[in-house]
Amino acid sequence: MTGGLTILLSGGDVLDGLGGPAVRADVLVRDGRVVADGRPDTAVDVTGLTVCPGFVDLHSHSDLTLLSAPEAPSKVRQGVTTEVVGNCGLGVAPIADEADVPELRAAAGYLDLDPDVAFGWRGFGEYLDALTAARTSVNVAALVPHLPLHVAAAGWDDGQADLDRLRGLLTESFEAGAAGVSTGLCYGPLAHADEAELTAIGEVAARHGRLFAWHLRDYGAGLMDAVDEALRVAERTGCRTQLSHLVSVGRKNWGGVAAALERIDAARERGVDVAVDVYPYLAGNAPLSQLLPAWAQNGGADAMRARLADPDVRERVAVAWRDLPWTWDEITVSRVPPGSPGSPDDATTGRTLAEHADPAEAAMDLIQRHGNAVLAVGTGRSEDDLLAALRHPVSVIGSDGLATDPDGPTGAGLPHPRSYGTYARLLSDYTGPGRLSLPEAVAKCTSAPAARAGLRDRGVLTAGRPADIVVLDPDTVTDHATYADPQRFPGGIALVMVNGMIVVDGRGHTGTRPGSVLRTRGEAL
Repeated sequence: MTGGLTILLSGGDVLDGLGGPAVRADVLVRDGRVVADGRPDTAVDVTGLTVCPGFVDLHSHSDLTLLSAPEAPSKVRQGVTTEVVGNCGLGVAPIADEADVPELRAAAGYLDLDPDVAFGWRGFGEYLDALTAARTSVNVAALVPHLPLHVAAAGWDDGQADLDRLRGLLTESFEAGAAGVSTGLCYGPLAHADEAELTAIGEVAARHGRLFAWHLRDYGAGLMDAVDEALRVAERTGCRTQLSHLVSVGRKNWGGVAAALERIDAARERGVDVAVDVYPYLAGNAPLSQLLPAWAQNGGADAMRARLADPDVRERVAVAWRDLPWTWDEITVSRVPPGSPGSPDDATTGRTLAEHADPAEAAMDLIQRHGNAVLAVGTGRSEDDLLAALRHPVSVIGSDGLATDPDGPTGAGLPHPRSYGTYARLLSDYTGPGRLSLPEAVAKCTSAPAARAGLRDRGVLTAGRPADIVVLDPDTVTDHATYADPQRFPGGIALVMVNGMIVVDGRGHTGTRPGSVLRTRGEAL
């Protein structure tokens, strides 16, 4: 902790976050900000270490876990100082007056790891108030998730959306301080959202100068069509657009990322403001229910689960699954909700679906019992695709992970290691010849994602800015989290400051929770 002390970080190699080379310099922090001069109360010798801005996680799913684990150990201990939640269209606010809160909560089961977290809000501003009251260790900015907007405007099936209702709810959320909006077009019922609905969202985002982030309709054989849809809406509306976790899944679709980037480059040449984010892993993580066809997800989680009791429905799903880009040995169950001892789920976590006698039946059994709360890790991605995305000049890093506490309710199961190791993995495994320079990598974690989110005062280390700072050893920074043992903190992170207070030091988390909720006013913070 620092209290009101003026702290000098002396002798470090300073990266300002803008991509330029390191400069040997001292950094002085007072009253939560970096200052140009003054007399320090205490000094920390960081000679031989790299000092850089705190990492801005543009793609986080910590919407609810921060209310359960406000110290955010899995994120802050890898250098994350700002989380942008509300991604992939999944989220918990705003909740329309007539909304069924348990049904909405079930639909966002991917985010909901602690049943003791109470939903005490309706409007988006009230949700931000709940985050403020939690006193998190990290700063938080939030996107408006498409899911509750669509449910309020169109219901749980394939009904036509009331676009005026949708625009009104989104506008109210922006006025309450949301940094942008997101969609997730492979999740029911968002799969039914048509281009007119997406255009309406883009128009409101453009009018308010906010980000529109897309979990695309398809990351397999239909990736190009999905990218084209997002680019059409971006060009038509002029909104700032982010294509989330750009990847091409399934071996037969390898090479798709390079092709998608060519289309993105062409759109940017036409003046479209579009960029991408990516995480440095060859496996993803999502609700197992994401594999279901859209029609099977209709009606919300309860209807989906009831539908899977029908043998004819199961046969239709099994037939649809024959065209999956994955094979069953590439899908590992990573988390099921805690159940009673001796339940059929006890031996499921950590096993691939291929290890079951009938993988499709096993998958449907899990979804029928637990809905959207069953999580799975999917492998089968291309290193060349990942490198193409990482090296592209408009790509930024987003973990796609959650802030969790390995000793609390959010720490159950085998979460994707990205929640613990994204930034250390990038700096250790993806810097060097043929990859990224250290300054480039740091910029993709700091100033670049902050700019995409409209966070003008974050992501750059210079006098006058908030003192969100990471001190690391580039020679020893290491990701220790693995798929088999994911809840391990990285090495090489010596110190993390949030708003001028030390949250992580050589002993671990200090217990300090100085984060702020960053509410956008006007067009940017």
